[in-house]
This record gives sequence, structure tokens and C-alpha cells, in this order.
Amino acid sequence: MAVISSLKLVEIAQRNGWLLPAYNTTNMEMTLGILDGLQRAGMPGILQIAPTNVRLSSYEIISMVVKEASRGYVVPTALHLDHGKTLEDVRRAVQAGFTSVMIDGASLPFEENVRFSREAVDYCHCYGVPVEAELGAIRGKEDDYLSEADLKTDPAQVEEFVKRTGCDLLAVSIGNVHGLEDTPKIDLPLLENLASVAPCPLVLHGGSGIEHKTIHAMQPYGMVKINIASDLRKTFISTVGEAFEADRNEHNLARVLIDARNAVAEMACETTRAINGLSN
Repeated sequence: MAVISSLKLVEIAQRNGWLLPAYNTTNMEMTLGILDGLQRAGMPGILQIAPTNVRLSSYEIISMVVKEASRGYVVPTALHLDHGKTLEDVRRAVQAGFTSVMIDGASLPFEENVRFSREAVDYCHCYGVPVEAELGAIRGKEDDYLSEADLKTDPAQVEEFVKRTGCDLLAVSIGNVHGLEDTPKIDLPLLENLASVAPCPLVLHGGSGIEHKTIHAMQPYGMVKINIASDLRKTFISTVGEAFEADRNEHNLARVLIDARNAVAEMACETTRAINGLSN
């Protein structure tokens, strides 16, 4: 199936009461493993990549890999730019054919975040590409970027921020963290409060490390997209590492990477179903 807009997937998810997993990819094997997992789960999802991982190839190569690979699968998916830190990141992703982007101005003061996010929205909407923005700072390690900031999203700012930026999705900070080093402390009452004032669907970053039942409990409160990166990356890396430890003369790279792809697929399938309250 062709790669479609994230907003189309959001509509499908909201109609069925689903949460959309957004899995971070890095290379072809990760991409295929994620698609395998979504196919096995029988549910749609989003493939996404941050600029820190694009450096391994390019926006154009990632777009080509995802779009060509997706043709062999039935479940719909989208291709999303995760944590675009600059407007150049956003422009390059859109021109490469990404079907949604995130502009990350969360570290900026409110007014600067509004202006920065609005500029990205104005550009992307010219091409029919939806935009996810972020309000509130999330602590933890995001690839090579370590953030000590920990500022929960203020419900009093949400409606104004969404209306002034025109963003289509809003990532919020409710005690979630990036990476696996810190412990998330999810504030569901805050999420319920945010949902009551948010004019658009909500996004959770740092889905790795949060209990699946806790994530599932977020669905009635405007949550629709769940970012998951560290769990799948750890699975991929550990599978390759275990192959080396088992045989330090191993040289069959294809076999090792196929095993890593299958391990990612298994985790993606289990996670997709579990966050939606389904048994595996």
C-alpha cells in the first residue's frame, strides 16, 4: 500500500479507537522489520526518522526505501520527520516526499516557539503536509541530544498555541521521558485536562519504558500517536551483538541482519497490539 498522510491515519485511528504507534527507523532492515510487525498486528502505524539518523543516508534515500517497501504490505503507513530542529530539516523532508513532519521548538520560550512552529506550518501546508508541534519540555536522551529540561505542558497555553501555530498534532509533556535511562512518571489527570482544551489530537513522545496498559489508558483523552524508538533500537542492536558473542567469526551479515529484522518485527507487532489493549 502507498504511504499516506499521517492525518489520514489519525482519522482511521480515531474512528476505530486505536492508538497509532510511530516507530523510529534508521535503515532498510529496521524499516522492513517495522512494516513486518505492523502487518502481523493487522494495524496501521507510522514510520519516522529524526535528522540525527538521516545522516546515515539521506532524506531522499529514506523516503525511497519506505515508499518502495510499503508497496508490499496491506496495512497503511505514513512517513514522518521526527524532531525537526531546523526549518531546513523540515524543508528537506517535505521535498523528499515525507507525508508529515514534526517541528521541535519545545526548548524555546513560548512566543519564540509559536513563531518558529508557525513558519514550519505555513511552509508545510503549502504542500499539503501536516505538522506536529511540541509544547512542554521532555527530559532524557534523544539520540545524541541530552535534555535536562523537564517542563510539563501548561493547559492554559494549549488552545492559544494550537490556534496561533495552526499545527495539526500537538506533542505534550506529561511526565514522559526520552530514552531508557530515566523513569517516566505519567500524569494522567494532566492529560485529561489537556485533552479538554486541545483543539487537535495529542502525541506522546518517549513511549519506550512506559507500561503498555498505561499507554492504552491514554486513548480516551485525545491521545492518538505514540512515539517508540529506544525499545526497537535496543532490540536490533542486541540481536546483532548476540550473534557476535555467539560466534566471533560470524561473517554472514545477511543472516545476522535478517535475525535483527525479525526481532524488530516481533517487538513491533507485540507493542502495536499491547498499546491497543489486544493480547498477542
